[in-house]
Amino acid sequence: MWIPSPDLVGSIVEKYGTPTFVYDGQFAERNFNRLRHGISKDVDIFYSLKANPNISVTNEICRLGAGAEVSSLAELCTAVRAGVDPRNIIFVGPAKSEEEIDACIEHRIFAIVCESIDEMAKIDAMARDMVGQGFRMPVMIRVNPEFSGAGSGLAMSGKPRQFGIDERRIRAEASTIRQLQSIEVLGFHIYMGTRYLEQSPILKNTANILSLTDSLADELGISLKAVDIGGGLGVPYFDNEEPLDVAGLSEGINEIVREFRAKHRDTRVIMELGRFLVAGCGVMLTKVRYVKESMGETFAIADGGTNLHMAAVGIGSFVKRNFPVINFSSVSNDNATYTVTGPLCTPNDTLAKRVQLKRVGEDDILGVLLSGAYGPTASPTHFLSHGYPAEVLVIGEDAHLVRRRETVEDMLNNQILVRSQF
Repeated sequence: MWIPSPDLVGSIVEKYGTPTFVYDGQFAERNFNRLRHGISKDVDIFYSLKANPNISVTNEICRLGAGAEVSSLAELCTAVRAGVDPRNIIFVGPAKSEEEIDACIEHRIFAIVCESIDEMAKIDAMARDMVGQGFRMPVMIRVNPEFSGAGSGLAMSGKPRQFGIDERRIRAEASTIRQLQSIEVLGFHIYMGTRYLEQSPILKNTANILSLTDSLADELGISLKAVDIGGGLGVPYFDNEEPLDVAGLSEGINEIVREFRAKHRDTRVIMELGRFLVAGCGVMLTKVRYVKESMGETFAIADGGTNLHMAAVGIGSFVKRNFPVINFSSVSNDNATYTVTGPLCTPNDTLAKRVQLKRVGEDDILGVLLSGAYGPTASPTHFLSHGYPAEVLVIGEDAHLVRRRETVEDMLNNQILVRSQF
């Protein structure tokens, strides 16, 4: 994980204030290349914008050769404006709007990932109406397989889910799918889970996915042109977690894909990753406004919390576990125990519980590490109307503002005041 120098932190805070999310482009590049050099070129790496959709962060990852996996119209537009070739974009999501489907067709993206039979029929009709006879919109079918996988932090398939089409339903509806004339089924998308920290379940999933897609292609009578094997590679946020063995994982995936390619030489194999690529490149900087004691516990109350970084707060977790937190301001060699909280009016707004830090004083700058993924865009940034934080991208020795801090006027401008008349 990236830890900026106190001097860099000081200059960023002086120029852009707090709370601010800071990302290091060089760290992201090294992290991407570490995986890219291990995984066979027979596997295309796609960046999942949901992890961090900032347009400059997206550009930093995709300029290295990554495609883009998007899940909204805004993410699609972000990827295109960041310079991603539409032929390297897939659109995933269980509730696509007609506007989103329309944009996918207009941009001629590589594939829309279909999550229901009804969605496939809608895309077929829209493609026919928009472009006319002779055009076929490329799609992939997201499969909810009969098999399940262990070892993930969150299971996405292999059980009742709103995502994808059940494997047996695809087989039962094969004739219906074949009748759709304005879509071309390129292949299949299967995403088993996320936050994997061991290679064994990833390799097992990959082998099962490739075997299943081979079977389904035969069932539907299609030429298998693309398979998305998911990804879900995890990051060790907590003290008892170990990093994924990238070398071992790469070797195992390469062997499985090599065997698959013996039969499917021209099939595009996609692995989609978000958290793994960008989590380690980010730090949330937040300023301590007050230090106080309550019933024997010392609180460092900062200007950023749940509203900006719900993942670090751990909302929805059974047990509060702390992301790594450091004090960039203190020159003391003495440590003390603090509970770091944010500005919200709820006791759940706790960034770190009873964490050891160098002695904290008012105006000290704390950094929550491993904050490059699922930060403000995955948090209730408008709760209590504190607004969206600034974002800064460090390239070499230069820090660039890549998102302006949201102001009160920004938040109020989209509201419409209606006064009751009595």
